[in-house]
Amino acid sequence: MSVDFLMGSINVSAVIAVAILAVLILLILSSCIKIVPQARAVVLERLGGYKTTWSVGLHLKAPFIDRVAKRVNLKEQVIDFKPQPVITKDNVTMQIDTVVFFQITDPKLYAYGVENPLMAIENLTATTLRNIIGDLELDQTLTSRELINTKMRTQLDVATDPWGIKVNRVELKNIIPPREIQDSMEKQMKAERERREKILQAEGEKKSTILVAEGKKESAILDAEAEKQAAILRAEAKKEATIREAEGQAQAIIKVQEATADGIRLIKDAGADNAVLQLKSLEAFAKAADGQATKIIIPSEIQGIAGGLKSLVEVVKD
Repeated sequence: MSVDFLMGSINVSAVIAVAILAVLILLILSSCIKIVPQARAVVLERLGGYKTTWSVGLHLKAPFIDRVAKRVNLKEQVIDFKPQPVITKDNVTMQIDTVVFFQITDPKLYAYGVENPLMAIENLTATTLRNIIGDLELDQTLTSRELINTKMRTQLDVATDPWGIKVNRVELKNIIPPREIQDSMEKQMKAERERREKILQAEGEKKSTILVAEGKKESAILDAEAEKQAAILRAEAKKEATIREAEGQAQAIIKVQEATADGIRLIKDAGADNAVLQLKSLEAFAKAADGQATKIIIPSEIQGIAGGLKSLVEVVKD
């Protein structure tokens, strides 16, 4: 019975050993199966040396001799570095913090290029920033962010290329000058705002004065135009009145001439001789003498008639 018990114990131990062995084999096989997700890469080493780089998908590695050296994130990453003290060309110390956007393009170089890539990028960013700001004065530093960003991105991209890293963008997040510089800048900004306010006020007054002058000018032009039109209308009215007056005088002269012609015609039809006609002329001059004329010229014919009449009067008296 002891023999049977011993054999049973051996069989149980064998079963347990086989089960343990099977579990170990399964664990080893499962450890050799690797799935690489999207935007990831795996650097594989064999016996301590670089073997290959796994991309997205299912992969198998040899047990015991292959191992995963580094898992790499291929997405674009962002690092916000703490403020760094920098000195400008005109010896002003300020604090500047930067934000770096980078992406790993070569997992092998990233794994073997530098010991600590992120720390290397931070130190490289600080030294590059100091070099660039050291060539600029304070005012240039505050107004040349785009220039500084471009220079830093170019230099960092060149420096990190051997590490399998591509720097896409570099941004200066904050530029913090000393407190006294900030106070001076605030005063300068206040003075600049006051100056702009005065300029705007002066320009407004200038435009207002110009508009008033233009209004007066247009008003004067309109008044002159109205006066001109009124003068033209008065001249036309006066001309029309003169024409009508002349036409009236002409009509009156025509009527007088017609009446004189009719009188002469009646005298002629009545058979009046030359003496009567001369007598009528004398009467006409007599009427003219009753006017305001101070000097009258009498034709010689009428003078002769007057002398004859005087002689006739003297004969009748005798």
